[in-house]
Amino acid sequence: MDAGGNAVAGAALDDVFSDDIVVPAIDGYKLGATLFLPRDTKRRAVLINSATAVPRKVYRGFAGYLARRGAAVLTYDYRGTGDSRPKAKSLAGFEADMADWAALDVTATVRWMRERYRDLPFAYVGHSFGGQALGLIVNNAEIPRALLVASQAATWKLMASPERYRVVALMNGIGLPLTRVLGYMPAWAGLGMDLPKGVFEQWTGWVMRERYLLDDEALAARANFPNFKGKLRALVMTDDTWATRPAVELLCSAFTSVTPEIISIRPEDAGAKAIGHLGFFRSEHRDTLWRGAAEWLEADG
Repeated sequence: MDAGGNAVAGAALDDVFSDDIVVPAIDGYKLGATLFLPRDTKRRAVLINSATAVPRKVYRGFAGYLARRGAAVLTYDYRGTGDSRPKAKSLAGFEADMADWAALDVTATVRWMRERYRDLPFAYVGHSFGGQALGLIVNNAEIPRALLVASQAATWKLMASPERYRVVALMNGIGLPLTRVLGYMPAWAGLGMDLPKGVFEQWTGWVMRERYLLDDEALAARANFPNFKGKLRALVMTDDTWATRPAVELLCSAFTSVTPEIISIRPEDAGAKAIGHLGFFRSEHRDTLWRGAAEWLEADG
């Protein structure tokens, strides 16, 4: 079923309907996506935006949880990843960078959800890059509420040590040479999935800057950060070596029209030994982290 359908007829996820669909990007590129719907009345709409090199299936449990609470939820893959990559076995020659992800893919999915569920309260969830993209998209003023999970200005200098040195070595010593030889960044080099050449090169360039993408003078979309005027909450996992509190604070400082609420979460707060950069979306946090996040997303005003 594609995005033009009027009903979701996919398999049930417990007491939730889910269906794999296609959502068109701004330029018409087909994005693989999954729509989750409650069996009962839809009371709100939520868009989940992925981290770099993380497939949308990672968010399936959290999306289903929100849907059971009455939300229509969309997850999707950025172009060149997951179900949004070309059918060719290799990404060599595929043109895309992270700025494209924001301008063409994230912008389009926000528009798609706003148009489809125009009468429902809307919320944006951004994980890592998904949160960074909130500041880059031209239509972020249409988002009344955004939850950022482990979203940061990912400069290497604000990563925890020794992780920062591993990242520098991976990106510059291994990633860039491989990418230039193969024409893309292969998952086997240390990432969760293959990445287009332009994505990896731009990402590496940002990581090596003092203030990440906020220092990229060629990135005109930085001007969109002040346009966001909704409620903004950013979650920091204290054991996250990538999205440290200073890195999250740096990203949030770019949203100059609002006062972001930044909350640090220790693993013991969730009864866990570790959470890290990806762990928030594990189902073991259903009755702790997920419940708190859902209650905030559902709040009025």
